[in-house]
Amino acid sequence: MSIKTVLITGTSSGIGLAAAVAAAQSGWRVVATMRDTTKSGPLLAAAEAAGVSVEVRALDVTDPASVTASLADLDRLDALVNNAGAGHLGTLEQERLEDVRAVMEVNFFGVLHVTKAALPMLRASKGRVVTVTSVGGVVGQPFNEAYCAAKFAVEGFMESLAPVAATVGVAVSVVEPGAVASEFVSNVAGRDTVVEQAGPYAPALAAYLARTRDAFAAAQTPQGAAAPIVELLEAEQPAFRVQTSDAARAFTAVKLTDGDGSAVQALTSAWIS
Repeated sequence: MSIKTVLITGTSSGIGLAAAVAAAQSGWRVVATMRDTTKSGPLLAAAEAAGVSVEVRALDVTDPASVTASLADLDRLDALVNNAGAGHLGTLEQERLEDVRAVMEVNFFGVLHVTKAALPMLRASKGRVVTVTSVGGVVGQPFNEAYCAAKFAVEGFMESLAPVAATVGVAVSVVEPGAVASEFVSNVAGRDTVVEQAGPYAPALAAYLARTRDAFAAAQTPQGAAAPIVELLEAEQPAFRVQTSDAARAFTAVKLTDGDGSAVQALTSAWIS
């Protein structure tokens, strides 16, 4: 049999980097993509240390032409891992709507651009789509309104797509990490400005940031979060929804068993009181 090919977005660091290395260790041909390939050093070093190789390509998920180019010369594609994304901190009254749209463009429409382009090849191979969302795609979180909205949208889109894709042999799954020890939080654009300009929201924001620091003190490793992704790539019948840790499972369970929404409101309100 031919070696199976997986394309993974957002592999310059964190979960994407770990997933690319782990998939290669499991025998996959890995097309590891990132917006800026000058940042491929850590990935290539990790692959070399693991005794595997990955193929690095430029791919900006917000640019349809870049998406098309990254797939153009692949002779086959057996799996797609949508991992690229960006965090965002802010609240509605103090947000510019264009910033909210930018969050949606990266975290939601970027996933759609890549998935749409990949589906013809995935139909041919009876492959699968694995999309990294977040526990924030299940439970809305204070000062993460735009980010959670994008992740909610991804979850709803993929949950709706899954039965349709299954009729043509394509499996669709979402992966929900909680806190992961990576550069994701530190890379949130404009974080310092949001804190400086919090105004009447300053006490609530300070409480939220303190809670977040505590959560990330016990964060999961990128390798731990990547392991379920590789399991989904290789499962005979992959689940639709998978959390990456016990903490993520407990957190999302609050919402998934919360018929009237009161449990979630009580939980997240306590973070900022």
